Amino acid sequence: MKDNRVIGKLYICPTPIGNLDDITIRVLNILKQVDIIAAEDTRHTLKLLNHFSIKKPLTSYHEHNIKEKGPILIDKILSGQDVALVSDAGMPGISDPGEDLVKIAIENEIDVVVLPGATASILALVASGLPTSKFVFEGFLSSNKNERRERLEKLQVEERTIIIYESPHRLKTLLDDMNQILGNRRLAIARELTKKYEEIFRGTIDQAVVKFNQENPRGEFVITVEGISSEKIKEMDESMWQDMTVREHIELFISQGFSKKESIKRVAKERNIPKNEVYKEGIGI
Repeated sequence: MKDNRVIGKLYICPTPIGNLDDITIRVLNILKQVDIIAAEDTRHTLKLLNHFSIKKPLTSYHEHNIKEKGPILIDKILSGQDVALVSDAGMPGISDPGEDLVKIAIENEIDVVVLPGATASILALVASGLPTSKFVFEGFLSSNKNERRERLEKLQVEERTIIIYESPHRLKTLLDDMNQILGNRRLAIARELTKKYEEIFRGTIDQAVVKFNQENPRGEFVITVEGISSEKIKEMDESMWQDMTVREHIELFISQGFSKKESIKRVAKERNIPKNEVYKEGIGI
């Protein structure tokens, strides 16, 4: 028997990250027409709705109640209600629990309509002056020191521009870790984007460490860091095998999953020596 139920939609509605004038007309229209608005902080969203004279039922949806509230919101949509999801600022689903709700909605064959709008990461990237053609978004790194440093170690050889979010009370620690692990690269640190006291610091990690050891960090930060250069990667690769014999160098590539033939080819290229010389050293491996 055919299911003739009318199913609602889930609207992902980005809100201003600071300046209220940045909200789009389309977002305002959707907020006016949906049946219910799910908000990260209902008190915060109520101020936004009051500013634009919008009166709609509000319900909370945040990291502490996603397991309980997610299914409730999905049931409402399946029963025919349209739900708008908003975060406190920016695009829902980016470093917030909206990601989980979108996933569940798709699993239930619910239409998910994502509206365009403000996203702090993209604003900070464009304003940084660093390469924008390729980038990687890391969001908030772990508050656990070992896990954070482990992640930074993996990013050490990332060639794309890196975007990281950080809170004011952890900024200094993060900068210290970055300085030790990534080295003294160019970066930009943005705070209070689109607000009255918007500030963008552009310089090096060394300079940022000095600046924020002299100042008390305030506001939420978006840190944009340049990726490693191909020349630097080459230097790092060379430093790995400088003390190795040719045979050990071949074995290193084999341990990484390359065939013996491919390993010999790579060793010859890295050491800039003929393949037949490398082949002789690899006999018996």
